[in-house]
Amino acid sequence: MDNVNTPILSSTGAAAALIGDPAKFGRVGEDGTVYVITPTGDRAVGSYPGKSAEEALAYFVKKFEMAASEVALLAARIRSGAMVPSDAHEAVNKLRTQITELNGVGDLVNLSQSLEKIPALITEHEGAYQARKAAQAAERDARKAESTLVKEKIVTEAESLVDSVAWKVTTARLKVLLEDWKKAPRLDKKVDAALWKRFSSSRNKFDKRRRTHFANLATEHKEVANTKEVIVKEAESLANSKEWLNTAKRFKALMDQWKASGRGKKSTDTALWNRFKAAQDNFFAAKNADMEKRKGSMSENLTKREAMIIEFEALLPISDFKSAKKRFYDLMGKWQKIGMTDRKKRDAFEKRIKKVEEEISELERNYQRKSDPSAKAQANKVVQGLQEAIENYEKQAAKAEAAGQSAKAMLAREAAAARRDWLEQAQKGLTEFTS
Repeated sequence: MDNVNTPILSSTGAAAALIGDPAKFGRVGEDGTVYVITPTGDRAVGSYPGKSAEEALAYFVKKFEMAASEVALLAARIRSGAMVPSDAHEAVNKLRTQITELNGVGDLVNLSQSLEKIPALITEHEGAYQARKAAQAAERDARKAESTLVKEKIVTEAESLVDSVAWKVTTARLKVLLEDWKKAPRLDKKVDAALWKRFSSSRNKFDKRRRTHFANLATEHKEVANTKEVIVKEAESLANSKEWLNTAKRFKALMDQWKASGRGKKSTDTALWNRFKAAQDNFFAAKNADMEKRKGSMSENLTKREAMIIEFEALLPISDFKSAKKRFYDLMGKWQKIGMTDRKKRDAFEKRIKKVEEEISELERNYQRKSDPSAKAQANKVVQGLQEAIENYEKQAAKAEAAGQSAKAMLAREAAAARRDWLEQAQKGLTEFTS
């Protein structure tokens, strides 16, 4: 007999048609036993002590209703294609045993017949199940392909960034790609692992290059800073110099060195540049102030030089180089004592003075050459040699004529004539020498 404490489940409309009139399929004996009426006779299914006959009968009707609901639910699942055929056949076998042993009140024959129609229903809907299964597989494959494409796109972009030198932008982009990877669905273990290996390798290669770059950059920045520190210290040592021309040239050279030293760390470069510029500005401010003061005196000096250049050029033409030389150097002494003058004007003056100086120097060289005893002796030697050569050629000519060798005589006389021209020039040069 069933335990009266077993919970009673709610009936469903799907099973109502299988239940029919409880009075037609069940009865309650005088002793409280509940019977199910079947074509083969009444069968006791249990009792419900302490309850009325109607309540007891309703209890066992509910048990039948539960079995009928399971049959109806099984059929509905098969029709929807949600159930694997093999599982459906197994469920039919379980329900067959359950209905055979069911202690419930209802149309058991009709219920059994309904159950036996299910195998045909399974066969009928097996194609739909297979189609649904194939569709689900295709959908899974599509999702898998889509997920694979997403991760392959991430990996491809990461690989394209390995050689990037946009360090900050690329680092940020790789972080975004990593987050995209985490959000993307997981793939088959082997495929996922292979793609991750490529992605991770790309990130590591870029990160290694980035760390190496900044390590080298730190070393370069230190070298640049050391070089510029030396430049700045020299600039600071020149800030108060009064050697305007030489110091200005040196500042230009230091600026060239600064540019050639390369770029360092921005904050360090800025601090060093500020020191360098302060020293440079200090020097040139003082230089410009001094130049302003001297503009008046430079104008006066220009007037003095314009007057003196006339005195220099008055030495030309030179008749006595010794007195001209003395006067030239007297003027140069005064010229050099005149203060600063505009460089462009001064260069033009110096070219005019140079012309006078060269004229004096040329006359002095000629004088020294003519007063040189060895030069005079050499000139005498040349004259004597030419005279002897002329005499010898004339003798050769006379001898050849006497022997009837007119051609040979003619050549000798031509040679003697040529040397007479040379002798005339040599004698003229000899007369220029002083005694």
